Amino acid sequence: MKTKITLFFTFLFSLNLVLAQDQQQELIQELSIMTEYAKSKNYDAAYPSFMKFRKNNPKFSRAIYKYGEDILEGKIKASSGAEKTAFINDLIKLWQERAQYFPAKTPKGEYAAKASQLMYNNKATLGKSNTELYEAFDTAYKADKATFTNPKSLYTYFSLMVDLYDAGKKPAKDLFNKYDDVVEKVEDEVKNYSQNLNKLITKEDAGTALTSKDKKYKRYYESYLKNYALISKNIDAKLGKRANCENLIPLYTKDFEANKTNAIWLKRSVSRMFHKECTSDPLYEKLVKAYDQTEPSADTKYFVGTILMKKGKVNEGLSYFKQAYDLETDSFKKAKLASSKIGRALKRKGRYAEARSYYRKALKLNPSNGRPHLAIAAMYAASAKNCGSDGFNKRAVFWLAAQEARKASRVDPTLAKAAAQSATSYQAKAPSKQDIFNKGNAGQSIKIGCWIGSSVTVPNI
Repeated sequence: MKTKITLFFTFLFSLNLVLAQDQQQELIQELSIMTEYAKSKNYDAAYPSFMKFRKNNPKFSRAIYKYGEDILEGKIKASSGAEKTAFINDLIKLWQERAQYFPAKTPKGEYAAKASQLMYNNKATLGKSNTELYEAFDTAYKADKATFTNPKSLYTYFSLMVDLYDAGKKPAKDLFNKYDDVVEKVEDEVKNYSQNLNKLITKEDAGTALTSKDKKYKRYYESYLKNYALISKNIDAKLGKRANCENLIPLYTKDFEANKTNAIWLKRSVSRMFHKECTSDPLYEKLVKAYDQTEPSADTKYFVGTILMKKGKVNEGLSYFKQAYDLETDSFKKAKLASSKIGRALKRKGRYAEARSYYRKALKLNPSNGRPHLAIAAMYAASAKNCGSDGFNKRAVFWLAAQEARKASRVDPTLAKAAAQSATSYQAKAPSKQDIFNKGNAGQSIKIGCWIGSSVTVPNI
């Protein structure tokens, strides 16, 4: 009897297992059909299965949410009125469901920013005010700033703050603080993507071929850097004259006593005054000194240097810039100091050899920034008349300039067009094929003297 009972339960267990396996297989097949419909943009055909999965098997696969997002976006585009509103709200609900069932794969900042951007893009349909939209973005940003990285959403977030300021709903203090906050966030993201891109550029420069995965990531990093470069310009344009000296000086004067030992406030105030060219006002020097006393650092040495430069004390200013460079531990910021400040100041003074040294340091620290290459190319071109034993050799300097400009185009996607134009311009000033033929030195190496101290190979004709 016991044997029969055991066999009966074994049979039931086996039967349930078979049924479960059959059901699993059916779900896999249905999900496959749904995703194929979604991939081919046949959203109407994919929609019933998608909704069935959401209701009955929401934990079955993350693909439900990945392709469900495409399905609902397709339905939004194809609808209008109340139906469109329902689909918009349902997409927001889908992201909430994804966070519920797959929290580890649903970054809060990223998806809250997507929901906020969706509402902003459809604010007329949804009847959302700028205040409601700003609060949605602000909540997303504060909830998970680390994953709130979408360039478009960062711009929209700041743009809404400006609109609220213009409408008299936000004070100037909040506007400037938000500007500093968003700009610092963009700089952090540019730094992150640049560092990732630098690894791949270094790998290429070492002669190692990039894998297909590497190439995919390289395109991804370059795309984001282009977008961040674009929104940086747009953020500054949106702020416009609202952050002019007439507004900044009274605000910072009023708040100085309460913040004279607040390093973050002082840093942002000094930075804003500097970038808006309010450095001739006595308040600027007062802020810089307070900042240097409160938290001496590479930043404070840099700002003291800017004051000295402004007063025409170039050598003293450069000394402080170099101190800032030596003190700076962040390689990205160190590269900016070497290039944008020290290299540029030395270049303007005509101290090209020193300038090139710092530009090369910048390239070593951040090889995906092509601006130092363009600066070096410009110095070569400016020295063509003075470097070379004869007319041919002097014009050969332009080959070096063109080579340097092409390096900028190769490593920096944001400068590709400008660098290519510069390279073409320099190439046009180099010796022609006829000149090479007359000289009879095709394929030979020419030593370029003076401060340049490099060689260039004459092209074969």
